[in-house]
Amino acid sequence: MGVRIILCAKQVLDPETPLSAFKVDRETKRAVPPPGADPVVNGFDENAMEAALQIKESAGGTITVISMGRSFVTDVITKPLAMGADDLVLLQDDAFDTTDSFVVASVLAAAIGKIGAFDLVLCGRQASDWDNAQVPLGLAELLGIPCLNLAKKVEVVNGCARIERITTDGHDVLEAPLPALITVTNELGEPRIPTIKGLMDAARKKPTVWGIGDLGLALSSLAKTEVVDLFIPAREKRCELIAGEDDADAGRKLAAKLREAKII
Repeated sequence: MGVRIILCAKQVLDPETPLSAFKVDRETKRAVPPPGADPVVNGFDENAMEAALQIKESAGGTITVISMGRSFVTDVITKPLAMGADDLVLLQDDAFDTTDSFVVASVLAAAIGKIGAFDLVLCGRQASDWDNAQVPLGLAELLGIPCLNLAKKVEVVNGCARIERITTDGHDVLEAPLPALITVTNELGEPRIPTIKGLMDAARKKPTVWGIGDLGLALSSLAKTEVVDLFIPAREKRCELIAGEDDADAGRKLAAKLREAKII
């Protein structure tokens, strides 16, 4: 039967967006997508997708991708299908426009429960928009399964998930019985690029779409956090040119200035 894998993927603003084009709506406390710039699949989630594909190739199985949000760009969110996933479930509802990690984890847990039996849940280590890294840990807790985080290598061996995790002086090898949840880092390697055939296959697959009514959740009772304010910090730069009779004199004056400022 192989390994039944569920991959959590998030559509995010492109982290390569120039700072000059990045805007924040202080009233809604949301980042404003730059005009004409498409979102992307979170980079760490693409690494997790690569890990899922490697497991599928070595042990067989299926990959079901789930993504939660208010709206999606079809060509973006279907990328995991083009890479080789079997199914895509979109959790799409105005109510899913939330930054509360516990709410997100609760919605994903309800969706996984609706999908049915699984062996492995894979997530990116964190999302590039908020960088909280909270959802996978909360999701594992809600599902009641072990969590192995920051994996640079993932294997399924004899009914167990095995990962390698980089440390400051080497690496750890960790195991947990299935079902389990694993978060994947970019140390796993570059995710594969979809082929033309993969893109054509993805275009023929119709995602399953579930709203809040399909999951039977009351999100207002789940919220644990509130965004009080969101803004781009103001930055000030000052430049002082140190002149001298020659380079050596300028160097001495610069050193004196740095000592005065207690930088050296």
